Amino acid sequence: MGVYYCARAFLPLLIASGDGVLVNTSSLNGLWATTGPGMPNTAYCAAKFAVRGFTEALIEDLRTNAPQVRVAVVMPGHVGTDIVGNSLRAHGKDPEQLSEAQLKVMISADARAGLVAVGLLAEDASAEDLRTMLIQLASDFRDKAPLSAAQAATIILEGVRSGAWRILVGRDATMIDERIRANPEAAYDYAELFRGMTP
Repeated sequence: MGVYYCARAFLPLLIASGDGVLVNTSSLNGLWATTGPGMPNTAYCAAKFAVRGFTEALIEDLRTNAPQVRVAVVMPGHVGTDIVGNSLRAHGKDPEQLSEAQLKVMISADARAGLVAVGLLAEDASAEDLRTMLIQLASDFRDKAPLSAAQAATIILEGVRSGAWRILVGRDATMIDERIRANPEAAYDYAELFRGMTP
């Protein structure tokens, strides 16, 4: 409800100021409701589609009721942030704080098999191996991202200044957007969606 409550709080101030832009952050997952084969992310994707829909609905609302105020929706792809580590901590699953028993329960047998299949985990991995892998995944998400948070902020500010209402951040977001628009029926047919791309 954060996006809605922020809009309720700040739109009257923007309208009263006679100028301004409300910027809401959705995600690449507001365009494409998955993180890839075998990796559902239902709640997150539904929330990000909602942010996008709410923001797009505000376009006409503001044109009609407060034309001096604009709205923009930001849809970033992979940006180097601490979202993975912070999410684990927020749910009481900080790998540095979990016991070996908690680590084993945290990663289901199916998830473990998937991690083994893609080479992220050895078949005979110990609880300490799981801990190390989770810590590494969180830091890699931040440190090995194609865009830093500062680079993403620059793209967003440039988009707002240019008057864009739809701001894609990162080549991944741009590519997914282009491919889904070109062939919406293939959005979840991964072989077709990514056909012709080099690994």
